[in-house]
Amino acid sequence: MTAWIAAAGRRVSTLPQGGAGPQSRLSPIAQRALVPAGLVAAALAVPGGAGILLQALSDAYLSVAVFVAGTLMLVGVAERGLGTELGTLLRRNARWQVPIASLLGAFPGCGGAIVALTQYTRGHLSFGGVVATLTATMGDAMFLLLARAPEVAALVLVVGMVVGVLSGWIIDAVHGQGFMRPRTPTGSAEPMDCAAGGDRSDTATVAGVGTVARVIERAWLWILAPGVVIGLALSFQMDPDAWVEPALGVAPVFALGVVGAVGALALWVLRGRGDVETDGGASAVVDTTSFVTTWVIVAFAGFELAVSGFNLDLAAWFAAAAPIVPLVGVLIGLIPGCGPQILVTSLYLAGAVPLSAQLGNAISNDGDALFPAIAVAPKAAAVATLYSAIPAVIVAYGCYMIVG
Repeated sequence: MTAWIAAAGRRVSTLPQGGAGPQSRLSPIAQRALVPAGLVAAALAVPGGAGILLQALSDAYLSVAVFVAGTLMLVGVAERGLGTELGTLLRRNARWQVPIASLLGAFPGCGGAIVALTQYTRGHLSFGGVVATLTATMGDAMFLLLARAPEVAALVLVVGMVVGVLSGWIIDAVHGQGFMRPRTPTGSAEPMDCAAGGDRSDTATVAGVGTVARVIERAWLWILAPGVVIGLALSFQMDPDAWVEPALGVAPVFALGVVGAVGALALWVLRGRGDVETDGGASAVVDTTSFVTTWVIVAFAGFELAVSGFNLDLAAWFAAAAPIVPLVGVLIGLIPGCGPQILVTSLYLAGAVPLSAQLGNAISNDGDALFPAIAVAPKAAAVATLYSAIPAVIVAYGCYMIVG
């Protein structure tokens, strides 16, 4: 599994290069460094932006990154224990691809959905399986719903899985299993040799990049286990900082989240997803997690900075026109990332939006699983998202007609 994780991102690990000649072109590391630089610049431009950015960093690590890494590692352990790879299992059981993909998507968090989508980029999963995954997943908002309203969470899980399976089967029946499948599965890419060229010049010219990245990686792995434990506690509305901050005068959990997120950003800047040779295994999981975490940080911070900078009041928008609230919930679900979806779930739990809007959002939202799909297969990601919106509208307004 770790081999395909490492290979999957090589072609998307750098920003597009073009235009000027070799003398003026930024190295891949410099290009990737523009992302955190842009985040810092945006935070400085918004009043209170520094605090918003730090909170987004901590949330991205403790709410998403630890679960993505944990899920990928668990899948790897399961594959070794069963003596088979998930891709092989999907190929041998083509008729069950859609239900398996829907089940992966239904797992709380985004890790299962990300695993399913990476199988699509390798050519092992049908496009219907992608739609089933994105329809069934509710992302990290499911943790909040499980903790606060488990009976509603169970309903959303069942409805999402059933709708996902039916949608996936219909898509495959209409388009065929090979629809929009990548021509060259990204997971089949062979390891690149520095001498062979490609976008790896920075690894050959920047001294010590590999060594620095390995040191950061080891430190990052050391904090992963406590990060997973703390992430689970936070998902179920426990606040470990409240237990120790009065005695210590600091918030160690918040700091751990910031450190973990900064470490993931640094690893992505230094080696993208596979730009620098690693020893496979945990390194491949770390590379993929760092890549996803970077996108999540951009989504979390970008959303919160926009809300603060433009004084947006989404709760007031929802209250303004009840009949279109389910549609608004569906449309918000089309926004990549879990931040907006967690907001919708919070509004539902607070009584600001009806169940119909929650169901529509849960079915249409793709969580953080859409980020790697956008990077690797953007056209397929866009089409799959639009397809998942159709059953979301049907279910949302069906629920609206029954219960309001």
